[in-house]
Amino acid sequence: MLGHWVLAAVVATTTVAPVGGFYIPGTAPNEFTPGAVINVKAVKLTSTKIPLPYEYYFLPFCKPENAGHRSENLGEVLHGDRITNTPYQLRVNVNETCRVVECGDAGQPGRMYSRKDVAKLTKFIRQRYRASWLLDNLPAATRPLNEDRFIHGFPIGYYSPKTGTSLFNHVVFIVKYHKLDDSRFRIVGFEVQPASFDISSYESLSGGTCSLKQGAEKASQILDFNKMEKTDSTRIVWTYSVRWQPSDVAWASRWDTYLKMPNTDIHWFSIVNSLATVFILSVAFAFILVRTLSADIARYNEEGEDDFDDIEPTGWKLVAGDVFRPPPHIEWLTTFIGTGIELLVMSVVTILFACFGMLSPSSRGALMTEAIVAFVLAGAYAGFHAGRFYRTFGGQNWKQQALLLALFFPGLVFGLGFLLNLLIWGKQSSGAVPFTTMIALLLIWFGVSVPLVTAGFFFGFRKQAYAFPGVVNQIARQIPPQKWFLQAHVSTLVAGLFPFAAIYIELYFILSAIWGNAFYYLFGFLFLVFLVLVVVCSELTIVLVYLQLCSEDYRWWWRSFLHSGSCAIFAFLYSVLYFTTSLSNDELTATLLYFGYTALMCFALFIMTGTIGFVSSFIFVSKIYGAVKID
Repeated sequence: MLGHWVLAAVVATTTVAPVGGFYIPGTAPNEFTPGAVINVKAVKLTSTKIPLPYEYYFLPFCKPENAGHRSENLGEVLHGDRITNTPYQLRVNVNETCRVVECGDAGQPGRMYSRKDVAKLTKFIRQRYRASWLLDNLPAATRPLNEDRFIHGFPIGYYSPKTGTSLFNHVVFIVKYHKLDDSRFRIVGFEVQPASFDISSYESLSGGTCSLKQGAEKASQILDFNKMEKTDSTRIVWTYSVRWQPSDVAWASRWDTYLKMPNTDIHWFSIVNSLATVFILSVAFAFILVRTLSADIARYNEEGEDDFDDIEPTGWKLVAGDVFRPPPHIEWLTTFIGTGIELLVMSVVTILFACFGMLSPSSRGALMTEAIVAFVLAGAYAGFHAGRFYRTFGGQNWKQQALLLALFFPGLVFGLGFLLNLLIWGKQSSGAVPFTTMIALLLIWFGVSVPLVTAGFFFGFRKQAYAFPGVVNQIARQIPPQKWFLQAHVSTLVAGLFPFAAIYIELYFILSAIWGNAFYYLFGFLFLVFLVLVVVCSELTIVLVYLQLCSEDYRWWWRSFLHSGSCAIFAFLYSVLYFTTSLSNDELTATLLYFGYTALMCFALFIMTGTIGFVSSFIFVSKIYGAVKID
């Protein structure tokens, strides 16, 4: 999503990768006095099985009168966040044994729920939806039993085939604070432990407080929705407890626990696996190209100029007069190259910002917002190089080509996003982009991106075209029959396996972060894998282009793009496997949403890796033909 890399950057990122605790905070710390009231905020409802987020009050939870909505940034809106107030209010350093949540029924604890409400809650519980809350900008998390890690959010209930569906109507807030002095506290941890209690489990519910009967805490199943659905309505009471715990964790390190990734060994295995792929390709690159090609060029250039006409060209030198013949469909090749450069710049900038802590996890939506800004601003740079390539290919209509580059990929993203958005609107999901946000994106696209791409393309087209050694023959050389393993479809498919092998382990964690709402902050590992991907795509494409030229096939332009870009095919197949094993296909809309956006991401990967292979091959071919004396 990415040449400007050095070995020092690889070493530097390894110091960031293991924990991800180093970051530049997005906001200043809040300090609270004892007894101060802090409101718990809700973000959304998400599921590890259904990739459709919902606003928290889409379900009939207790809603305060001043629920409201906090203004979200662009990244938060696109991610489906809708931050609102909840009726849960905590007083700093004041423990609460049991308090009743005000639900609007005057004089009565809790509220009445109809069959429709119960059925709606039951459906979401069985689809494993979790609630996302915030306290002082820290997300609520649950700790799995006997594990030293946290899971984002907490389940709204649970389902058992034997006992039925239970709703978690009681939560225990465990708030950890760092004490500066007797009058200043900073919140450094926010854990939620949900529980389920039937109304008959409470001994008293009066004055905003409550108490449980003896042994009620041991009840594993209280709210049986199978029984509740037989009545017209039922009353549910919402309660909570609060525990404040002192902590030595400093405010600047409060995210370390959340971002601690389990099984980091598998990430190191991913790096070792990727480096092994690079090593194999590097050996082939060294022996096949550096050694053979260098000896070939040296022998060819050792002959005196008087004997030059007596030398009979062989192999790749036979196609010297055709190798720089303009490729077919230059308008699409130029568009793909320009878009690929734009995506590469966006990916490099975003990953580097994340690696060096510029995108704090406390600033939700910052990652997506920064990626959009980087993509838009990279339009001038991408347009410049695309314009120069277009002139090199012999293109004439630069205005039409500049518009095609500026409109193609953003238009594809916007068009597909709009169609999927219609489906999400029908499901009333918070993942649906509001109409005003779509207007804002259109203004950014046509008001900033299109002018930048067009201006860059104009200056690139005016610049002198890339100079090629020799001249192109007027009559194209006949291409001899190719061996089966050099056929386009065979070499393209086989070539895609190597880049995919370098990234497939990290790809699982990326898919889990996107669709499974998991924490992901190992950008150091991601940057290492990205560097490996660039090296693999470059070396592999150069080797295959060299073999193709040695077999007297000079049609390398598109082939170099397809060789490295074909890894996107395997990435998409892997995403299908991930969907069948990790997600649910019960919802047609969710299935279309997953495959629509995943196909779009894989297409972006195709363009990005294809551009890496093309640029590497372009430099390689220009160098080798510029190094020999050819008429």
